[in-house]
Amino acid sequence: MTPSYRGKLAVLYEGQGDLAIYQQLAERLSVPLRSTATPGFDPHELFFLSWREGSLKLIDRQLLRKGGMTVEIEPRPGEQRSWPAPKTGALAQAIGRKTKTVIDATTGWGQDSLHIFRMGYELRCIERSPVMLELLADAFTRLTQLDWVSRLKLEPPELIPGNAIAVLSELEQAPDCIYLDPMFPPKRKKSALAKKSMTVLRELLGDDEDKDQLFAAAMKATAKKVVVKSPDDVEPLGGAPHESFSGKLLRYDVYLKV
Repeated sequence: MTPSYRGKLAVLYEGQGDLAIYQQLAERLSVPLRSTATPGFDPHELFFLSWREGSLKLIDRQLLRKGGMTVEIEPRPGEQRSWPAPKTGALAQAIGRKTKTVIDATTGWGQDSLHIFRMGYELRCIERSPVMLELLADAFTRLTQLDWVSRLKLEPPELIPGNAIAVLSELEQAPDCIYLDPMFPPKRKKSALAKKSMTVLRELLGDDEDKDQLFAAAMKATAKKVVVKSPDDVEPLGGAPHESFSGKLLRYDVYLKV
């Protein structure tokens, strides 16, 4: 079922670009189209989607004059810019050098997905939030426009909409690895967003109250392994893992299909 964003989210046209594209986005999400050109513009929603600086961004009303949040396609600090990037670090160790095909079942902001893509794995991405799907689709389009992606004639990861539990149950071919990064209740202060805005943001992007069912679906659907990313201070999602690799404040638990 498509979530209702009315009263929480709107598409914001700021006078630049093709208005029709903004209208189409608002129609896909069934949300209002607002315009800063309207006299007495007074935004009622807590979040807006708009194209700024060449990318689609999610904008908090309290930070309306700032840049907004977008899916970043450039490597994070410390990650290689070459392709394929070296399979080093905890994430690569967990996925494994012999792995070829990966499904990220909880794509979210896509940073781990894009790192997996840059390491040369064949990747498919599942996302159930319509808002996040729009942000990811925009990012993957921008990805194809990067010089190295174009020069190497690489295809971006396949983006699959829907609830991962259902999608995984209908796969025609099992991937070598299914990657899970479920949303755990926060125990550390991680954001400067106001509490109310963070609550709405989690509602917009979807929560992961069904992560136990998702793990079970992933174990059933994978050919070889499931990798679960979690904070280092929470219990392993699937019980004792076969092996675990630690990063900064987090770890990757590996469950082998036997």
